[in-house]
Amino acid sequence: MLDQRGALAWAIALGFLLVGSVSALAIEVQPTRPQIEAALERGKLAAAARTPPDRLYHWFGSSHELEPRGFLMTKLAGLAVMSTHFALRSATPSDVEITRILDERTLLISLLIFGDHPDFARDSYVVVQQGQRTIKPITVRFDGQANRTAVWPEAPAYRAKVVASFSYSDLDPRARTRISVFPGTGGEVAFDLDFQEID
Repeated sequence: MLDQRGALAWAIALGFLLVGSVSALAIEVQPTRPQIEAALERGKLAAAARTPPDRLYHWFGSSHELEPRGFLMTKLAGLAVMSTHFALRSATPSDVEITRILDERTLLISLLIFGDHPDFARDSYVVVQQGQRTIKPITVRFDGQANRTAVWPEAPAYRAKVVASFSYSDLDPRARTRISVFPGTGGEVAFDLDFQEID
């Protein structure tokens, strides 16, 4: 017989499986009511499991601490993350707060890149390539002063964040996609994703 903690762990695992089966895509521009409810429930389950909210975003790139990676801040992920933050305070997001996320017109892409100088990420730029189309961002923010890594002064000595926003109306939410970051000091860091396989 399962003890109380074991039963809770099984319930949480089952909940993640059921919630995952409701939404086939994370890049959902107009989520349905079942998808919205599933995302909110996913956040509650994450809070119960003490899963860090940022793990609910769709991560891509390397899992190694000192290699480039990033995540997509989609509407459904945003709902799940918000729900987690509220659940950790034994609260529930209001309809106004839910609507604010659903009305968002841009997909945010957050990227971590590495370099050898503290200002390597200054004037960084990001583009998305889908087939023959090159999609430019609405905004790009970057760390003008990068943080030292754990291996400083060895390479890679510095880590910087670059965040770009893209209009949903410019994107195909089901396409194979390449995200390219061009640090201001030169070079390119690229990630290949299939938006249709994002869950």
